[in-house]
Amino acid sequence: MRSLSNILQLGIKELRSLYRDPALLLLILYAFTLSIYTSATATPESPHRATIAVVDEDQSPVSQRIIDAFQLPYFMPPQLIDHGAMDLGMDRGLYTFTLNIPPNYQRDLLAGRNPTIQLNVDATQVSQAFTGAGHIQQIIQAEVTAFVQRYRSATALPIDAVVRTAYNPNLERSWFGAITSVIDQITMLSIILTGAALIREREHGTIEHLLVMPVTPFEIMLAKVWAMGLVVLLASSLALRVVVQQALGVPIQGSVSLFMLGTALHLFATTSIGIFFGTVARSMPQLGLLVIISLIPLMILSGALTPRESMPEILQHIMLAAPTTHFVELAQGILLRGAGLAIVWPQLLALTVIGSLFFVGSLARLRKSLQ
Repeated sequence: MRSLSNILQLGIKELRSLYRDPALLLLILYAFTLSIYTSATATPESPHRATIAVVDEDQSPVSQRIIDAFQLPYFMPPQLIDHGAMDLGMDRGLYTFTLNIPPNYQRDLLAGRNPTIQLNVDATQVSQAFTGAGHIQQIIQAEVTAFVQRYRSATALPIDAVVRTAYNPNLERSWFGAITSVIDQITMLSIILTGAALIREREHGTIEHLLVMPVTPFEIMLAKVWAMGLVVLLASSLALRVVVQQALGVPIQGSVSLFMLGTALHLFATTSIGIFFGTVARSMPQLGLLVIISLIPLMILSGALTPRESMPEILQHIMLAAPTTHFVELAQGILLRGAGLAIVWPQLLALTVIGSLFFVGSLARLRKSLQ
């Protein structure tokens, strides 16, 4: 009972210390509000008022049909220019896209010669270039197909593939981006807060006070783990409700309680990592560098941004030791696909085992640093 009381009181002390640190409070507020919202909506899903110019050397009904297909709000009204103005406009950044419709395009099209249209893209306009190029190709294909079918009989395909998009029928990129951002913020803040709590003790000289008190390194570490983990857990639950569901309109398919359970197990591992970093780093800048070099691989290789199946097989096996790998699979399964306990229990078990190993290793490092 005395040990539990010590853990409780030390944890309350950590919460009071965090309350008196406005920089960390602002970081928590930003990470679980504006950061999630901007991460989910930063990359546009479709072009918006993109500038486009057309060199129409064919002057035919099909070329006019293609030009008329580019309309607001996706594209600005196309500018009809010549070859010289096309190069000059691209160099000056006046046009993000330029189309060059060659002479006799309609005649070659109806003759079945498969003519081509040149599309030039200003790739420095990153937000528009990648999404806009795909939209332009779809627009041209749709208009050309509709035009050709007026002159040719429709050919029946031997197979008619019917595509059904599961879990995200409108392919809203913000749904995936919001969940990924929540996962990243949970991982980052839990490491930073616990590491900063230990460094703050050393910088303020209170770690020496703790060492002369009847408390053990186990109690000190567990107090920091539950206190900082509780802060991140509450902040993530509010972000999930206010930012993800209400502001971004992302429908949560599964049980939020089950996701919170998985988050708590994930926090058990990441807060232990934060304690380990706190024993290695001697100042907050050093802690920040450690977080950067560790967090980026955890985010990229865990499957949050790229499917693990597309990575080299050796990386897939190595990343099974990282808690983020299992947490990403668990979070996406529950929140996006509505997975239940019968599906995600392997991830819960893996997080429990990994968290226990990290806790034991960090505790040994903490005991050694306090000697």
